[in-house]
Amino acid sequence: MAFDNPLAADIWSSKYRFRPTEGSGDDTVEQTWARVAAAIAEAEAPKARRHWRERFAEALSDFQFLPAGRIMAGAGTGRAVTLFNCFVMGTVPDDLNGIFEAVREAAVTMQQGGGVGMDFSTVRPSGAPVKGVGADASGPLSFMDVWDSMCRTILSAGQRRGAMMGCLRIDHPDIEAFIDAKRDPGRLRNFNVSVLVPDAFMRALEAGEDWPLVFAGETYRAVPARDLWARLMQATYDVAEPGVIFIDRVNERNNLSGIETISASNPCGEQMLPPYGACLLGSINLARLVSGPFEPDAALDEARLAELTRTAIRFLDNVIDVSRFPLEAQAEEARAKRRLGLGVTGLADALVFCGVPYGGEAAAEMTRRWLGVIKREAYRVSAELAAEKGPYPLYDPAVLDRPNLLELDEETRTLIARHGLRNGCLTSIAPTGTTSLMAGNVSSGVEPVFAFAYTRKVLQPDGSKREEAVEDYALTVWRRLHGDAPPPGDAFVTAQTLTPAQHLRMQAAAQEMIDSSISKTVNCPEDIAFDAFADVYVEGWRLGCKGLTTYRPNAVTGSVLSAAPAAASGASVAPDPAPPAEIRLSPRPEALAGSTYKIKWPDSPHAVYVTLNDVQGPDGPQPFEIFVNSKNMEHYAWTLGLTRMISAVFRRGGDVSFVAEELKAVFDPRGGGWLNGRYVPSLLAAIGGVIERHLASGAAACDEHRAVGDALSPEPATAAGPKVGCPRCGTPGLVRKEGCDTCFECGYSKCG
Repeated sequence: MAFDNPLAADIWSSKYRFRPTEGSGDDTVEQTWARVAAAIAEAEAPKARRHWRERFAEALSDFQFLPAGRIMAGAGTGRAVTLFNCFVMGTVPDDLNGIFEAVREAAVTMQQGGGVGMDFSTVRPSGAPVKGVGADASGPLSFMDVWDSMCRTILSAGQRRGAMMGCLRIDHPDIEAFIDAKRDPGRLRNFNVSVLVPDAFMRALEAGEDWPLVFAGETYRAVPARDLWARLMQATYDVAEPGVIFIDRVNERNNLSGIETISASNPCGEQMLPPYGACLLGSINLARLVSGPFEPDAALDEARLAELTRTAIRFLDNVIDVSRFPLEAQAEEARAKRRLGLGVTGLADALVFCGVPYGGEAAAEMTRRWLGVIKREAYRVSAELAAEKGPYPLYDPAVLDRPNLLELDEETRTLIARHGLRNGCLTSIAPTGTTSLMAGNVSSGVEPVFAFAYTRKVLQPDGSKREEAVEDYALTVWRRLHGDAPPPGDAFVTAQTLTPAQHLRMQAAAQEMIDSSISKTVNCPEDIAFDAFADVYVEGWRLGCKGLTTYRPNAVTGSVLSAAPAAASGASVAPDPAPPAEIRLSPRPEALAGSTYKIKWPDSPHAVYVTLNDVQGPDGPQPFEIFVNSKNMEHYAWTLGLTRMISAVFRRGGDVSFVAEELKAVFDPRGGGWLNGRYVPSLLAAIGGVIERHLASGAAACDEHRAVGDALSPEPATAAGPKVGCPRCGTPGLVRKEGCDTCFECGYSKCG
């Protein structure tokens, strides 16, 4: 088939077309559909595969059903990639070994094309004591910087751009720093961030009460709830983040609440997931289902919508069985609950075709009706699949008492009671992004049309950007039918012309019919008053939304879209926002100076060598990279992962002393070792000591003073002067030479 515009063809060719280095690939989008349909039908019984291959291909044709991008790009290619778009990672432990293992797991997941979400509320706050080593914790934000650097490293390696969601509870003692973090235009650029807000906070807000900040049962302090909310709203007003997740509502309305607790979402917020949960996404294109667009009797074909829903649920259920998973824990979680996220795209265009203005009560009611068809048929076909293939392994009949199922009609509930359910959750609404562009630039998800004609900035392989003029699918159809006649302005509304209340009305109407959540942005005018802006979130909570994200034009957050003037398009014209700040890892010079340190760890036949290379900064040498080498292959995997992460942090710049502090706090459960008369709790702690010593030697005020010699060697390097106790660690052996005091144990240095 011919694409509706050149950009659609480019997106198919660059993102979803299979072009192997050897053999045949996809020459047309029809061949892409055939490839995907055949791969997903492999989960069926052999005799049924041909039937379902044809049914799946027919649903995919003409962009009626749009599986998420990972499915389109990976199914049937033989590549070692996952077909799941997004994940929530495991609970982040409050210890360094566990934290860096969590970083590794996130890196592996992102390398295979999955976005990740994490709840950092489990990490102790900044300044909290790290018992046993006399150190203070650096807090969750310092570790989010490590994740951010990892994501940037994955991107720089040529992989699919990573996406991450970082969450923190509003009662965490570091919540104020978290709220303000993205005011720094160079920080956490690879994260979306959201605050987890329980109902108790909203009640405290309404009552004007104080709100305790608590970690591990200890109350650190209390703040006025209204002051904390004002701080959160001001940050969101100024820089469009953080978003808000109403976490109690998420868990109360979760079909699987009896067997899981949710504390984070995927990067775009449409799937709230438990630890190691995965979201499997697909969207029905409502814009393709309206018969007689722009005619007085224009209507969406609800029978076809029901049929597509049934096929799409079976398709997505099969994906669980044919997909790879980055981690085994993710595979186990997905197969135990068989969670799906079927949603829609093209809602706004379908409303335009029916002459119904987006944001009005008629549009909200039509949204409930259409999504109600999807909800009913999704549950019915899941029950039928349970009868055919078995319910999900953790199925409990008590699920019929969960809110989403109590709202079903009696016929559907009876079917579920008889057979169970194949899938624990069935619906969510994701941002469809490039798949909606490929489908002719239909409106994305349940969002309104941004603009009916606009310029899109397209990133090129060399890092440059080109601009592509694009028009919305509804305008394309209008011009196909009516030429240059002006379109009806009452139905051709855009995101810029809607009030926040109209956005909320549509989101709340859709949420009534959706199991999980919805990715939607409430666009606000730049001149909206702050008090009115803050009320948007409170009203969203009252209306039953599970989470909210707003966008108000600001100097920090940019956009890839800018409205362009278009005669007779009905499009509003908006100024092109300032581009977002972009942080790049510093390029490596051809040659670097540095030092190599030797650690002779007890009970190990081979020494460990730590090399730290520096670049010259404005204040002297700054660490740029680290390497850890040993003949002991037991260390290879974790040292490689550790050094890549630490090097990425070094290359980002800024104060990196927290790396040494956190490593020194690591205890080995098998026991540490004595080095130079001092107990070191683990090999990682020894490496942390090397980094601290290296940083201290580079930052010494005296130009001639630089520590040399083997780190943590049996004897410090020979030096002149009397030895006295170190004021930091107490170890005898502080050396004073040429006016400078140096401790070769902990790296303490002072020049006087």
